[in-house]
Amino acid sequence: MPIAETERGMFSRLSSKLSRYRSSSVKLPSEEEKNGFLKAQRLAYRCVVETESDMREGWTEIRTAKHMETFLRDHGVRIFLHRPFAWFGEHARFDGYKRFTQFHPGKKILTADESFILDVSPVVEGYIGDIGYSSSLRPNAELDAGMKYLLKLRAEIPKYFISSMSAAEIWWKIDRDAKANGFDNVHSLYPFAVLGHRVYKVRLPEFSFPLLPISFASWFSLQGSYEFLTHKVLPELLTPDHRGDKTGLWAIEPHLGRGKTGFKFEEILVVEKDKAYWLDEKVPHVLRVEDGK
Repeated sequence: MPIAETERGMFSRLSSKLSRYRSSSVKLPSEEEKNGFLKAQRLAYRCVVETESDMREGWTEIRTAKHMETFLRDHGVRIFLHRPFAWFGEHARFDGYKRFTQFHPGKKILTADESFILDVSPVVEGYIGDIGYSSSLRPNAELDAGMKYLLKLRAEIPKYFISSMSAAEIWWKIDRDAKANGFDNVHSLYPFAVLGHRVYKVRLPEFSFPLLPISFASWFSLQGSYEFLTHKVLPELLTPDHRGDKTGLWAIEPHLGRGKTGFKFEEILVVEKDKAYWLDEKVPHVLRVEDGK
């Protein structure tokens, strides 16, 4: 969720210094952990793909978000890092927004010519499955061009993580290259201007934390806020100032825009000492290309 320019500046000054702090999630994941995250990520993708098949022209963002939350709760999810997001058309670009509540799903109505972004973050058996998915009801040339570029970027990102580049340098390279190719950097409008964040196994409470009342943080559960705070926050976030260790599991979410369209993907990247790879190659945006769609 994006924030105002003055707030980003304040966070930027803190980020470089605090990102070096050691976090418990800076570690090599076990096979059990990778399997747990894979299960959570696949359920999240199943949610957005099945929601897409149900969506029709005239649906609102809030109806779509509720549809995704119902799907996940029907499949046993009780805790979310954040509630489902749905952004239609120009809303997926976040141009000129100043307040947190402007980024929440709202009453915007989907037209057949618009693209959209769906973003869900269920916690499954303690594992976070935070994903983003871009699509449209009918073929959309701007979206197709954006996703073609993002898939090229997807192939490069693991190489960046095993290079000598710091996380901050990765952020800036992606920013420069996207702009050189005619795209706007939308993730620069996120809190802390994050390109991604770490994922880790969370401790499940015996009850679900309530959602916060309508406010700047109302789309994040108390459980989600608690997890980020107890993991020291800034070492967990891939910001333009991050100088810490790259090892671990990252939900990477490059979000770009062109014209009236915003598009992104978000999925888990595994970073080990001498290699980096996507947790799953059977994700919808990759399968779509393999199927020739």
